[in-house]
Amino acid sequence: MEFNTKLLHGNNQPDKATGATMTPIYQSTAFSHKSAEELESVFNDGAPGYLYSRINNPTVDSFERRVALLEKGIGAAACSSGMSAIALGVLNLLKQGDELVSSAGIFGGTYSLFKGLADYGITARFSETTEVDGLAQLITDKTRLLFVEIIGNPKLDVPNIAALADLAHSHKIPLVVDNTVASPCMFRPLEHGADIVIHSTSKLINGGGNSIGGIIVDKGRFPWSEEKFPELYELKRKYTLLAYLSKLRKGLHRDMGACMAPFNAYLNSVGMETLGLRVERSCLNALELAKFLEQHPQVAWVNYPGLRSSPYHQLAHDQFAGCFGSLLTFGTGSKENSFRTINRLKYAHNLANIGDIRTLVIHPASTIYTTYSLEDRAVMGVTEDMIRVSVGIEDLQDLLGDFDQALKEG
Repeated sequence: MEFNTKLLHGNNQPDKATGATMTPIYQSTAFSHKSAEELESVFNDGAPGYLYSRINNPTVDSFERRVALLEKGIGAAACSSGMSAIALGVLNLLKQGDELVSSAGIFGGTYSLFKGLADYGITARFSETTEVDGLAQLITDKTRLLFVEIIGNPKLDVPNIAALADLAHSHKIPLVVDNTVASPCMFRPLEHGADIVIHSTSKLINGGGNSIGGIIVDKGRFPWSEEKFPELYELKRKYTLLAYLSKLRKGLHRDMGACMAPFNAYLNSVGMETLGLRVERSCLNALELAKFLEQHPQVAWVNYPGLRSSPYHQLAHDQFAGCFGSLLTFGTGSKENSFRTINRLKYAHNLANIGDIRTLVIHPASTIYTTYSLEDRAVMGVTEDMIRVSVGIEDLQDLLGDFDQALKEG
């Protein structure tokens, strides 16, 4: 089954009772059972069933199974947001005294989360590069995971997933990849050695900008060692390949309550069905817009992996099979010029999101990264004149014309 067919038919069959082609919205807090014995059995894993929508829900379960199939994972856990998915996904591997290693060019919210883990006795070490050597230098005997974004947001650096998987596995730690900016349409990290994949489903998977969500997908193949991961090592004896997801669901996911709402799961499922078509169109638009901006006299610089001027062009070409994503950044020489450009745009919405069917822009330094020091911004690749563009599916000529008129002097 090819990708677009899988989006529509993979783990998604019409309802046997009604013939409905989409799983209904089970907007129920809890689920009744015929007897106390039956409910006891479900609570104690003796029988399958639904309990309470903070723990599991049929609509959410359907969405989880569909995403897991796309990413070729053994299972998934949907969360209330992309940030909650990242928080739960990494904390499921960490305890006080542990460390994680991450690239620095990641989303500002993730960077802040990782730095804040110091308050709980967990150290995050950041590499300014996604190169193997740079990340390898930061790994110690306390490191419990290696984290990267598939395409850094907004730095747009591209890690070599296969090489980093080898690095992580040589230290007996998992590679965790945020695949939000690419989506499983462009790239499936688990096929290239990664162990856990995380998405903010609010972005490309949803596509319509109508619901917040996140998801964690496990490959189910990491050999949890007793030395580094004693809890997972013990769970592996009982749950085998499902050790990580079992620990997550019976622990942080249940106890912290960061579950996806059924209605949001439904909206994400609907949006996901056009993922392949949307990604193809937005990537084509992004490449042409990047080329246009690179030649524009009012543009100081452009960063996009699809441009030959990008140091990540060849790796991105090889790794993503010639597709380079819908995210690009460019500079106008000053904050004032960038504000003026944003304010003149007619079609691009000025807001804090990416992966929408509409083209979106934002000035990162004055918004998402406003609380960061200049040193931190430099490490994350954020400049005062940067405009981040999430390219949508509008007609290309309208996009080019809009950016052209917004950039012109006068």
